[in-house]
Amino acid sequence: MNLTQLMHEYNRGDRNFAEMRFKGKSLAGVDLSGCNFSQCDFSGVDFSYADLSRVNLSEANLTDAELTGADLSGASLEATNFIGADLQSASLVGANLSGADLRAANLEAANLSGADLSGASLSGANLCQTNLTGARVSQAQLEGADCADTILSEEMDGYARTADGSEADAIDSSLRWVSWGARR
Repeated sequence: MNLTQLMHEYNRGDRNFAEMRFKGKSLAGVDLSGCNFSQCDFSGVDFSYADLSRVNLSEANLTDAELTGADLSGASLEATNFIGADLQSASLVGANLSGADLRAANLEAANLSGADLSGASLSGANLCQTNLTGARVSQAQLEGADCADTILSEEMDGYARTADGSEADAIDSSLRWVSWGARR
């Protein structure tokens, strides 16, 4: 399916596009809210400033995708591959990212308040100035993540997995991200 067909079907009311391939395309600024894109291949796709709120992207491939400023609030993103994706300033409020692979992803200034990052891999990710207020990070892997000026709250599910497999408190008394050996 090409992009013209996708937009035509979307405008006709179709919201189920599971298991399709859209590699390297541009969907910048489009409204695809509420769609089912589970198991789709969006590697390298440009979703800059797109409305992807409430979409189902479970088990989708978004390797190296451009999602700057995209709205993914309330999205189902379980086990989604975001390796190397750019999510700078994206809204992921209340999104379910459990088991997602966000290694080397850019989440600078993204809003992940209330998001579920349980079991997610964020190794090497850029989390500078990211809002994690109320986020669940149980069993998340954060080795090598840059967490400078990350916004946290005491309501966070407070444990994350370290490089050696042990658990460490995710917050300290100053509400700044604890470095788990990533920075020395």
